[in-house]
Amino acid sequence: MAPPNMDSPLSPLSYQPYLDQLIAFGSAESRKEDLLQAKADYFRLTGEVFEDDKLFELRMASFLDYYLYDRVSPLTNKTPATEFYEQRLAGAPPEEANAFRSFTETVHGLFEVRKLGKGEVRLRELYSGKDFDVTERRHVAGLETGDIIEARLIPFGGHLLFSSAFCYHPRVAVKAIKAEVKRRKKKEPDRTPDELVWECARRALNRERYRQLSVEKIYDFEQKVL
Repeated sequence: MAPPNMDSPLSPLSYQPYLDQLIAFGSAESRKEDLLQAKADYFRLTGEVFEDDKLFELRMASFLDYYLYDRVSPLTNKTPATEFYEQRLAGAPPEEANAFRSFTETVHGLFEVRKLGKGEVRLRELYSGKDFDVTERRHVAGLETGDIIEARLIPFGGHLLFSSAFCYHPRVAVKAIKAEVKRRKKKEPDRTPDELVWECARRALNRERYRQLSVEKIYDFEQKVL
């Protein structure tokens, strides 16, 4: 299933021009070493991908999200998104500053698809149980109610929009993922939701690489992930 295209001519909502500026800022030559370290950190958490992997493009999009929105740089003690917003806040017009602020307020996690409506997808974040209505004016082929996805939501123009990064988990694994969320909340409350997001991403990669193994075995959370 292809990720939703937020630049579709059917939708006037697009944060892409602002994101392009943030990416240019985050990938400046002066940040090259930090960017490479961030990539190593991300691969350690979610599993290393290679160019011939089926999930390569989606996983690299997820890495870019992680780097821009989540990873606090040891150089500045801020994410690139926060740095850029604070930089632009001083001289940019209010509407432009608000656009860059949206990148500091993204919502990332494991979501259950609760409802597919016309122009809208209702998601429930598994840890908090909070519902989010995401604007998506195209029909997302292959996405069904009850599916679990890793996604990032970006507030923009009064709407929540999908970023380009997704990780889809098989229907067979839904029960196991939900049970693991429940178990961690009860028995390991100090663990962060992101830890399970990253582990599930690693298991999704293993699913693509080890087709000889059953999905149930790959998503057996009693077994250490490869």
